[in-house]
Amino acid sequence: MTIGRPLRLTFQQILRFLPALKFVWQSGPGWTLARIILVALQSTLPLISLYLTKLVVDSVVAGLTTPEKTTVFRQAGTLLGFAGAVMLLLTLCVSLSELVNTAQSQRVTDHMQGILQAKAVGADFESYEDPQDHDTLQRAQQEAAYRPNQILNRWVQATQDGISLLAITGLLIALYWWFAAVLFLAAIPILLIRLKYARVMYRWQRKRTPMERRAAYLSWLLTSDLSAKEIRLFDLGGLFRHRFRRLRQQIYTEKLSLATRRSIASLGAQFMTGAAMFGAYAFMLYQAIQGSFTLGDLALYHQAFQRGRSSLQGFVTSLSGLYEDNLFLINLYEFLNLQPKIVDPAIPQQLPQPMQVGIVFNQVGFQYPATTCTALKDISLTIRPGEVVAFVGENGCGKTTLIKLLCRLYDPTTGSIAFDGIDLRQFEIEALRRSISVIFQDYMKYPFTAQENVWFGNAELSPTDDKISKAAFHSGADDLIKSLPQGYNTVLGKRFDQGEELSIGQWQKIALARAFLRESQVIVLDEPTSAMDPKAEYEVFKRLRQLIKGQTAILISQRLSTIKMADRIYVMAKGSIVETGSHEELMQHGGTYAHLFETQAKSYR
Repeated sequence: MTIGRPLRLTFQQILRFLPALKFVWQSGPGWTLARIILVALQSTLPLISLYLTKLVVDSVVAGLTTPEKTTVFRQAGTLLGFAGAVMLLLTLCVSLSELVNTAQSQRVTDHMQGILQAKAVGADFESYEDPQDHDTLQRAQQEAAYRPNQILNRWVQATQDGISLLAITGLLIALYWWFAAVLFLAAIPILLIRLKYARVMYRWQRKRTPMERRAAYLSWLLTSDLSAKEIRLFDLGGLFRHRFRRLRQQIYTEKLSLATRRSIASLGAQFMTGAAMFGAYAFMLYQAIQGSFTLGDLALYHQAFQRGRSSLQGFVTSLSGLYEDNLFLINLYEFLNLQPKIVDPAIPQQLPQPMQVGIVFNQVGFQYPATTCTALKDISLTIRPGEVVAFVGENGCGKTTLIKLLCRLYDPTTGSIAFDGIDLRQFEIEALRRSISVIFQDYMKYPFTAQENVWFGNAELSPTDDKISKAAFHSGADDLIKSLPQGYNTVLGKRFDQGEELSIGQWQKIALARAFLRESQVIVLDEPTSAMDPKAEYEVFKRLRQLIKGQTAILISQRLSTIKMADRIYVMAKGSIVETGSHEELMQHGGTYAHLFETQAKSYR
């Protein structure tokens, strides 16, 4: 690595720090201003103390040869008093800095987490199904919590050391210009090594992100309540621990190798720096013995050289650290600069309320990003207002993908989806999703109260609205919730204290209540009763017609007995619709649906 390249990159990319510093300022302007003032004081007070020390030493030396001992003592005492006051002020600044730094660091961390969370919520759903975007999110999460605050710390330290260094350099130049030259030249090897290994470490970390993520996932598997049963029943603990240790050992070995090479290179640079410094010290001592310096001068310049060396080392460390931060900020900005593909139109169309014509899929095709398989092929169908339709078919045939497109989690690769003749892409995304209530088969089990678990279906309502208990009644969850120790105020799940765990079927009733609470035009139930016993399932579907009250309902289910009541049934296979009709029509047709229905019916006879 040449001398010019890393320095040139550092200055060319200096603007990258500005957004990070803006984040710091936004998190707490008052704390940031207080820190700037303290930095200025902590930069200048040591120099004042240094100069007062020289004056005290010179006063004492002068008092050795003058009969006016009292006057000399008074002068030295006054100077010593000033030096003590400066020291007390400096001590006060250090104490205040600890308070300010702690408060500001917490504010910055919380502020950055908020920014990261807002970006994650606003990101396309595709980002959560793309491994590369997952890597980007992983790196951003690693950097966001501390990197902006670390940049501020290094800027502060660099500024503080820089101010001290400028003053001391001027002092050394006044004595012998080459003292300052030695001071700066001795720092160059250390700077170059730090810059070189900052880039090496950055490249290594980006390369190893997938491995870090796999190790983190294995750690989650070993400690999560969701995987605890299977890990014990299938005795997977030892296997996963072995894989985790193997990944972490490889990461440790590579990281240690980089650290070792950096330490060896730094050691050689430190030897060179030390030799130059001690040469300068020897020259100072020789000049003092020759009488060219007073004792005060010797004390001043010796301390100045020491402080200059310390300030320069701190400045170099901060500069190389800032270069490292400059590299790693790419990780943060890479995530923050992700642009969603699913966006609102410039001039949104008004969503029809209520729907008059229905939902039309017109020759819809879809292929998931970064895959070669086509998930949907030439899907054309109409779902009329108030109609109950069902999609059936083997796993992976595209049923859930259709719902993802309807909710604009993705846009079709080909074709279009229209709501009363208007393309879904012409509506505001939030308005569209507010008009559709969806419970996917992998619904969330929130470790909050039972009331909140239902209320999340329509958080625009009051958390105590009577509609919550009504939705729970319709899903069959009301009696269950009332039987819990604190009723609707019972915390669900075992993640937190005093939580009550539910069975899978009970959780499914809670999820259904969440879907029923949302006042939407379309309700989508993806495997809504798969974990319920037949009696509970029968009760839910018996009330479904009454419950939806004119809503359009879309059902996805493997249990064909539950969808007999649908107005229209679509049978899917390999991303295409192969049959359509009512239950009676499909049974008379004697095709795929009839075969599947008869196969399932035999198991109940």
